Amino acid sequence: MSDNPISRFPVPELNNLPEDIRSRILAIQKKSGFVPNVFLVLAHRPDEFRAFFAYHDALMEKQSGLTKGEREMIVVTTSGLNQCVYCVVSHGAILRIREKNSLLPDQLATNYRKADITPRQKVMLDFAVKVSLHAYEVSDSDIEEMRQQGFSVEDIWDIGAISAFFSLSNRMANLTNMRPNDEFYQLGRTAKD
Repeated sequence: MSDNPISRFPVPELNNLPEDIRSRILAIQKKSGFVPNVFLVLAHRPDEFRAFFAYHDALMEKQSGLTKGEREMIVVTTSGLNQCVYCVVSHGAILRIREKNSLLPDQLATNYRKADITPRQKVMLDFAVKVSLHAYEVSDSDIEEMRQQGFSVEDIWDIGAISAFFSLSNRMANLTNMRPNDEFYQLGRTAKD
C-alpha cells in the first residue's frame, strides 16, 4: 500500500475493469494526461460508477442557461462548505481553466460571499448553498428570487441538481478518503494551462 493511498476502500486495477469503464478512463487519461482518482476510486463498484458518471455528464456537459464556469462555481463553493478536499481541488482546477482565473476557486472555496463574482452569481451560489446544506428550507420565495435574477425554471433546476449531486459526491469522497491527484494543484495556475 502507498504512503498516500487514494482511497480507504479497494481500488481495482485498470486492466481488471469492465471494457466500458476502462475505455472511459483511458479516454480521460489521454485528454488530461493523468487519471483523476475519482474514476479509479468509484470503479470499485462498476454499476454505481456508470450511474454516477451518467448523472454527472447529464448535469455538467449539456447545453444550459448556466455557463460551464458557473456550474464549476457551484461545485467548488458547495464542496468547500461540505469540506470535500477532493472536489475543491479537482473542480477548482477545472474552474481556473474554464474562467481563466487563478484566484476565483480559492475565493469560492473559502468564502464565496467575498469572491469576485457578479451579484447574480452570488444569488445563484446562495441558492446552491441552501440546497446543499438546508434543502428542507427551500421555499417558493427562493424560486421567485432566482427568477427575478433572470434564472429560468430550467436554470433553477440545474443549480439545485448540481448542488444536490455534488453533495452526494462530496460525501462519497469523504467516505472513501479520496485523495486529489497532485496534478490538479497546479492546473490553471500557469500561463501554459
